[in-house]
Amino acid sequence: VQLLESGGGSVQAGGSLRLSCAMSTGPVRLYVMGWFRRTPGKEREGVARLDTDGVTASADSVKGRFTITKDNVKNILYLQMNSLKPEDSAMYYCAGAHNPLLPGIVDDLWYHHWGQGIQVSVSA
Repeated sequence: VQLLESGGGSVQAGGSLRLSCAMSTGPVRLYVMGWFRRTPGKEREGVARLDTDGVTASADSVKGRFTITKDNVKNILYLQMNSLKPEDSAMYYCAGAHNPLLPGIVDDLWYHHWGQGIQVSVSA
């Protein structure tokens, strides 16, 4: 399984970015796909997830601002980030789990596959 993020960068507060995660899974089926982020000195936190049945979940801190979607033809996972805040600055990671997970935003230890991460910086 290979996950490759793109679309990060620098933006001013209030702006938008769309992250992409190109997914090459081969014969592996991913039941859950998600986005995580980590800032220096903090643990990696879940941002949003999308299950293969279409159910989504997002962290309270991003609800109403971030949207997770997937292009099933191109096999690309997206994270549309609007109304960005300086506290959204972090390294963002795409992740996948090859078995079903409990609902909601779960810890990163339940995910099996990770991208290398991409930086998002939001200035005030």
